[in-house]
This record gives sequence, C-alpha cells and structure tokens, in this order.
Amino acid sequence: MNLLLIRLIIFAVLFFAGLKLYRMYREWKLDREDAEQASHQGGQMVRCAWCQVHLPENDALREKGDWFCSADHRDKYLEERRRED
Repeated sequence: MNLLLIRLIIFAVLFFAGLKLYRMYREWKLDREDAEQASHQGGQMVRCAWCQVHLPENDALREKGDWFCSADHRDKYLEERRRED
C-alpha cells in the first residue's frame, strides 16, 4: 500500500511537470509566431514628419531622411523647410 501511494505521488508530479512544460512550450511558440507575423505584415513602424502619425515602413514615403504618410504631407513639410531656410 505504501509503495502504491509513492508511485501515485511520483506519477502526479511528473504529470503536472509535463503539463507545465507543454503550456510553456505552447506559449513560447505562439509568441514566436506572433513576432514572425508582425515582421511580415509591414515591417518597422515609422512616424510621419508632418502629422506625427505612425505607419508601417512599407506604406510610408521617404524623402531626405524623413518619413511621410502621403505625398501631400511630404510636399507641405518640404515647402515649410524651404521657407525656414
């Protein structure tokens, strides 16, 4: 009877340890998939120099080291810089 109880306790400990490891693996895998999916969706986020809106780098326009969300904002920003210079 004593040996049976010890075996039952060992089995329970191994079962819960395996369950915990499985949950940790599943969470790690989901986090990794989310990170890969985010990198494939649009890349790094950049900020429009005119309106300060963040957008994916793939959708942004770049001019003279600055990022813009549209051609209109790019033109307004560059026109304002020309007036300042």
